Amino acid sequence: MNVVTTFIDKRKQKQVKYERSMLRELSINILQARVKHYFGSSRLTSNLIMNSGIEEACYDVAIEAYLLGAKFSRFGYFGEPIEAVKPRCEKEERHLIDTLYNFFLFWGMGEEGVGSEELYYLCEQYVDSWWREGS
Repeated sequence: MNVVTTFIDKRKQKQVKYERSMLRELSINILQARVKHYFGSSRLTSNLIMNSGIEEACYDVAIEAYLLGAKFSRFGYFGEPIEAVKPRCEKEERHLIDTLYNFFLFWGMGEEGVGSEELYYLCEQYVDSWWREGS
């Protein structure tokens, strides 16, 4: 008996295989170091990073941004510069930034309201650094 697969199934399998190969390059130590670099030194977030849930959320966003950069890196392979590629994934990248920012606001209990703009820029830089790492 033959198994019938669709084009969508094949594409999904190929995507999962590619993402697994990309994630082999990451280690938990790299993720931890980057979280401490961006959020451990800020007075707004240094207390929150002690919460393991927030740290895990940072890891999740980092992995998603890394995979997003990897997905769009194929355009760089064909000679397109990052400046031309990056605007195409702006919506997805903005979603990751907003997700991380809102997560910090939720768990911060309003303490970072004064510096919320600074916090947003930290989240933006964090996601951008992982996007570039993946590309």
